Amino acid sequence: MQERKHELLVVTGMSGAGRSTVGNALEDLGWYVVDNLPPQMLEPISELFSLTKTPNPRLAVVIDVRGGEFFSELSEHLQKLRNKVPNLRLLFLEATDSALVKRFESVRRPHPLQGNGTLLDGIGVERAALVSIREQADFVIDTSDLNIHQLSTKTGDLFTDESAKKLSLTVMSFGFKHGLPADADHVADMRFLPNPFWDESLRPFNGEDKQVSDFVLSQQGAEEFITNYVDALKPVLAGYMRENKRYAMIAIGCTGGKHRSVAVVARIAELLSELDDVAVSVKHRDLGKE
Repeated sequence: MQERKHELLVVTGMSGAGRSTVGNALEDLGWYVVDNLPPQMLEPISELFSLTKTPNPRLAVVIDVRGGEFFSELSEHLQKLRNKVPNLRLLFLEATDSALVKRFESVRRPHPLQGNGTLLDGIGVERAALVSIREQADFVIDTSDLNIHQLSTKTGDLFTDESAKKLSLTVMSFGFKHGLPADADHVADMRFLPNPFWDESLRPFNGEDKQVSDFVLSQQGAEEFITNYVDALKPVLAGYMRENKRYAMIAIGCTGGKHRSVAVVARIAELLSELDDVAVSVKHRDLGKE
């Protein structure tokens, strides 16, 4: 019997980083989700699932450190299965130590690997054990600054049928004074442009307002940068598609994330939206924080 093509998504990562949330979101998207599966069962369940009569079957398997000694063999089983299942993808979820500690403390639960040590001890052991798995990942999501709803939305952006055919590209503005975005693939700095903040007539407005946008985009070097930057991104995005990378983030920063970066993001997103096979969304991370 000829094996039917199907999609297999393996979800793993740090404890507390949101695997359950992703699993629930995938179920809502029509995926069949299996939680806490031993790595040895990946190949049997994949073969079984390929026989289903469902058109374009989609199977997601969630694996974590509760698998004990089985988990240490995950890397080996993934390598073997990639040769048999072309549509296998690996999603790795991570978060900062401080974010994970806060989450474990909020539910008053110990880390599964902390033993008689502290939460940070357990997190450190797990992070070290997952280095090789993270290196194999097709997608890495840092959930440090995401709530449950935002992570569910990002999961939908990545794994709906429509996004499976496209590169899901987020163009995000941010303020350097609020910190660099942890999950950005590319970062550009707009602080080479004059700051509208110092113009009292523009200060109350932001980059979404026409008077600020016109001011920013009319500055010497602004349109030249935007045009050249978009041109430079085009072969990169095409390469992402060839390498089956389905999600990318471009972060555009200025001092506070209110004026210059917001205006430039809108223009860059407009130009990138003209590309085939790229679904562009805009996010203003720090707008309103001032």
